[in-house]
Formats: sequence, structure tokens, C-alpha cells
Amino acid sequence: MAENTLRLVIKIGTSVLTAGSDRLNRPFLVDLARQVATLRAQGSQVLLVSSGAIAAGWERLGFPPRQRGQKKTALTFRQVLAAVGQSRLMHLYEQLFDIYNLNVAQALLTRDDLHDRQRYLNARNTLLHCLENGIVPIINENDAITTYESRVGDNDNLSARVANVVDARLLLILTDIEGLYTADPRTDPAAVLIPVVPQIDEQIWAKAGGSGTQRGTGGMRTKIQAADLATRSGVAVVIAKGSEPDVILRVAAGEALGTRFLPTVSSLESRKRWLLAETVLHSHIVIDAGATKALLHQGKSLLPAGIIAVEGDFDRAETVRIYDSVGQEIARGLTQYRASEVALIKGLHSAQIAEVLGYTYGSEVVHRDDMVIL
Repeated sequence: MAENTLRLVIKIGTSVLTAGSDRLNRPFLVDLARQVATLRAQGSQVLLVSSGAIAAGWERLGFPPRQRGQKKTALTFRQVLAAVGQSRLMHLYEQLFDIYNLNVAQALLTRDDLHDRQRYLNARNTLLHCLENGIVPIINENDAITTYESRVGDNDNLSARVANVVDARLLLILTDIEGLYTADPRTDPAAVLIPVVPQIDEQIWAKAGGSGTQRGTGGMRTKIQAADLATRSGVAVVIAKGSEPDVILRVAAGEALGTRFLPTVSSLESRKRWLLAETVLHSHIVIDAGATKALLHQGKSLLPAGIIAVEGDFDRAETVRIYDSVGQEIARGLTQYRASEVALIKGLHSAQIAEVLGYTYGSEVVHRDDMVIL
């Protein structure tokens, strides 16, 4: 990703997608596609974390409107609604984004996908390759099959995890109110919007309140949880009203809308800490002079052609040490291949990986975005 490219994760809640009804708001979805297409034309990369599958299922099956104060639907029945509604929701996205010649891709994730090393790396690779090919990933929790234990819990927190996975610069959470207030604006007329939150402390948590609407699964508290997670990963977060005209374009352009949460570390610093903390201690890769120059001075990824030797054992998606030919550790990075696989493809051109292994996880052994130069 170029340094000046904006990689933006947009989280859209059910209350925004339905405008508070039990039907998906088609005019909003059309306008969403228009704004995303405009950002894409400007060179930005956009991922959507979209709720709405259960609402789409409810609409498709023709159930009566839910009433204020109605209890949440039982988990099993919510899974049925999600199974019916997810394909309907994606069909709508596909049709509307096609108006602007944009391709979309569906990604359904669970907590396990983001905690298991290899599945995390697979998810990261899939999402980044979508962006590189001009495709807009549309992400939701896999509500049709997840158990309580495997759920992320809500799409606010899922969006923060996605922003971390893809190293986004900004997470925009669209909701049905303008942002975080000093008190609940629905009950306190003296409540004032908080434009900037430098750090999430106990006072901010105290303003979070309770759960959201009967249609959604979250409220302001889950949005603060998401902001806390994202800002500690180096991602700026904005909570804004989804019905605000051109809200996505205006926030992306830097306009002061809603409430902005400032990152507490840089994304690079956060990434470095994570990679360095996860290093496999007794294993490493040795590379030749050409590869050393490419890593240190040209900002390149590590390809198999530059690898001389593999020492010790490591699994895919583990952080390994990278040494030059004279025994100096120069970098650490997240490997796409196991030690046994690297031993087979070392010294080969990337085009030969599939021929030797019978499969490929990509042309790089360690991608530049997953590497720390020491």
C-alpha cells in the first residue's frame, strides 16, 4: 500500500441499513455504493463490515414489524434469519455496486478465524488481495453457524479487529446518532457532542450507556470497546451518523464530523510490537546479499530466490528471524510457509513454488507488510 493511500474500514449497523424499520433501506444502499465508488476513484481502499443479514431474513420471510421493547430473538432462530438474509443482503450489494462497476466479495468471519494463526493469515491475505485487485470486501460475522463461544459478539468489535488485520488507517462506525455525547441525548436535552477523544479513560466508559435498539446487537458501549481496540492498534476511529449527507466522503476528507478517537500508538509501532513479541526464538532464515539489499534498501518482500538456508523449525504464520549471509540478524517477519516448505523452495523463482509444493500461499515467503527491519 502506498504511504498516502487511505485504507478505510466502514462499519454499518442494522439501524442505519434499515433506517429504524424492518426493511433494508435501498436508497441508503445506493448512496453507500456511490460514496464508496467515489473513494475508490480517488485511490482509497475500502472494506465494509455490514450488519443486516438478520434484518434481510426478517424482511424476506415477511414477518411482522418488531415492537419497541420486544425481546431479542432466540439464537437458533436468529441463525435461520441470518442464513436466509445473508445471500439476499449480498445480492443487493452486488447489484448496487455493479452500477458503479465495482466488484464485491463476501467474507464471513468468526472469533476462531481471528485467533488461530493460520486462519488469521488466510483472512488477512484474502482481504488484502481483494483490495489490491480493486474488489470491495463486505464482511460480517458468520451468524448462521457460530456458537456463542465462537462469536466475536457484535460487528462493532468485528470491525475493529478487521481494521487491525488489514492495517487500516481509519475505522468509520456509522450509527443512528451523531457520535458520543456527554450524556444520553435521547433523555438529556443538555447533552453535548464530544468531537475528539484523545484517550479512552473511565470518564469515557461512563458515558457509554447500555445496549442499542431491538434490531441491533450493540449500543454505544460496544462502539467504545471497538474504538479502544482499534486505537491501541494505531487506527483512528470516527463514530458518526449514517444518515448525514456524504458522511463517508466528508470523514475520509478529514472533516470534523461525529466523534473522533485518536490512536494511542502508530500503526507501524503496533505492528512491530506484535511481530517482535511473537518471534520463534530458535529458528531462522538465511538470505543472500541480493535479498539483503532488497530488504534493507529497496523495501521489498522476501522471495524464495534469495534464501540460502533454513535453520530450525517453524510453522506457517509464525514470526521468524531473518539473517544475512554473514550471520547478522536484519529483520523479522511473519512467514507464509512452514520451515519444511521453505527448505524445498529456497533458491527458486516464485513461479516454481506451486510446481514444487503442489500448491502456493503466494509468491513471498515473508511479505513486506509483515516484516520489521532491525
